[in-house]
Amino acid sequence: MKFTKIESELYLPGGCWPHGSTETAALEATTHLAIGAHQDDIEFMAYSGIAECYGQKDKGFSACVVTNGGGSPRTGKYAGYTDAQMIEARCNEQKQAADIGQYKTLSLLMYPSSEVKDKNNPNIIADLVQLLKATRPKIVYTHNFADKHDSHVAVVARVVSAIRALPMKERPEKLYGCEVWRGLDWVCDDDKGKVSLDCADRPELAAELMRVFDSQISGGKRYDAAVLGRRTANATFAESHGVDEYTQVTYAINMTPLILNDKLDPIAFTLEKIKAFETDVKTRIEKII
Repeated sequence: MKFTKIESELYLPGGCWPHGSTETAALEATTHLAIGAHQDDIEFMAYSGIAECYGQKDKGFSACVVTNGGGSPRTGKYAGYTDAQMIEARCNEQKQAADIGQYKTLSLLMYPSSEVKDKNNPNIIADLVQLLKATRPKIVYTHNFADKHDSHVAVVARVVSAIRALPMKERPEKLYGCEVWRGLDWVCDDDKGKVSLDCADRPELAAELMRVFDSQISGGKRYDAAVLGRRTANATFAESHGVDEYTQVTYAINMTPLILNDKLDPIAFTLEKIKAFETDVKTRIEKII
């Protein structure tokens, strides 16, 4: 694999492969691929895939982080860190997570956020096409177009473009747009495109993966508490007139239609779900007043 950035890296997690194993074998063992904007996004939004593949011989989870993480907020013991030091810390944390989660591969593309958001930059798409061709995953997890973080929206846009650049027979079977910087509980329950990703399996693994990202947690963002709290809230508030079906849930939008029909506009696709939510709210109020 030769990605665009000189500092980019394809990391093979320790303990997952016998000495002398090739990159090709690791990439081809991938069945579930998560593509996130930042270090830690993978563990927050795609834990369901990590847990599903953990310890399995016929399933493999791989991760790809697009940005270098240099622009993240910092305080406490990380307050004095330069961008270069923060990049090193965050990449090391992501590698630890890959080791703990038994990922098949970890791709660090190392783009600054400004380049990710540049819609005229073709390099990210080219890197993702190369990765998708090498892994041929059945399921891809990424961000969703209703996320409120510009870098997240930029990444999902590049992911859709990269998949659309592949022949139809080489495309994933499923594309899930997961929640991070904005929950997806608002997507109507009767929308067949709303996906509940069960995150209850191996809670000790989930907690260990969260703890890895000390530069963010000690650095001023309690992502560990927030993510686990959201998963619990999603499970509990999913149904008002029934007992909980799950204990930990991450919501996603099934964006597979966007890779089955290249003419389908991502904006129209997303706004259709927002309009359905608007109709649901309007109808509910009209029944009462």
